[in-house]
Amino acid sequence: MSQTQTLRAWLLTDTPTSRRHAKLSAIYQGWLSFRSNTMAMIGLGILVLLVLVAAAAPILAPHDPFAQDLGNRLAPLWSDSHVFGTDSLGRDILSRLIYGARITLYIVGLVALIAPILGLLVGTVSGYVGGWVDVVLMRITDIFLAFPRLVLALAFVAALGAGIENAVLAISLTAWPPYARIARAETLTIRSSDYISAIQLQGAGALRIITKHIWPLCISSLIVRVTLDMAGIILAAAGLGFLGLGAQPPSPEWGAMISEGRRFILDHWWVATVPGLAIFTVSLAFNLLGDGLRDVLDPKAGE
Repeated sequence: MSQTQTLRAWLLTDTPTSRRHAKLSAIYQGWLSFRSNTMAMIGLGILVLLVLVAAAAPILAPHDPFAQDLGNRLAPLWSDSHVFGTDSLGRDILSRLIYGARITLYIVGLVALIAPILGLLVGTVSGYVGGWVDVVLMRITDIFLAFPRLVLALAFVAALGAGIENAVLAISLTAWPPYARIARAETLTIRSSDYISAIQLQGAGALRIITKHIWPLCISSLIVRVTLDMAGIILAAAGLGFLGLGAQPPSPEWGAMISEGRRFILDHWWVATVPGLAIFTVSLAFNLLGDGLRDVLDPKAGE
């Protein structure tokens, strides 16, 4: 047997010899299950391509995304060296689209770091401690859930001021309650487990139990929810940019590009349509990826 076949057999064994072996085997079997989902692989491929495009933006962009050419404004598709035409200031739309991928990934990455961690902290503390702490934290969560996400984000941005960092903070402050709900539900189930009682009898404190034993079991559910929420986060960021409350001009943010192009939608439709298609494609990719991860990390959800 070749070395590759030996490694594959070692990863697919039903009798792992160590904890590390069991983890690697579970990861590999999860990857095989995920790889068999064609739509999920398409979503992953689109997102990998987006990351590569954002990383190589200076190389791939045919023009300076900020350079104006008023003599060539609103050029149509495939005109000269402008594949997707130009906007109202003569800037190359393709170049701005490529650089806009960086802004999209920046927003998505920060929100994906802030909101789930905040929700995980609130949910696990609420579910494990219980009592008045649970009541207070869940009522605060209910207050945030009572408002539509975009409306609440608009209120926060109006209070904090326009800008991409404030937009990220506003979206994060509106995105954490669902994660807190999921983490609390998981914690209430785990808290009554026999092994948690055994850990308590060994003298482990609440902080150690939450961080070492409850958080790891909540991660898989949160990863699925984060991936599925990315489309909504992208749309919220684009909505703020569309209203002029997100990334400020001349930043090539996709929502702001749609806002600029809406004035010419009838005669020069590509100015708004191209960034709109980019938002649609990336949002769809995150949804496809999330569905695939849900099947792998939470098989019962697909039944």
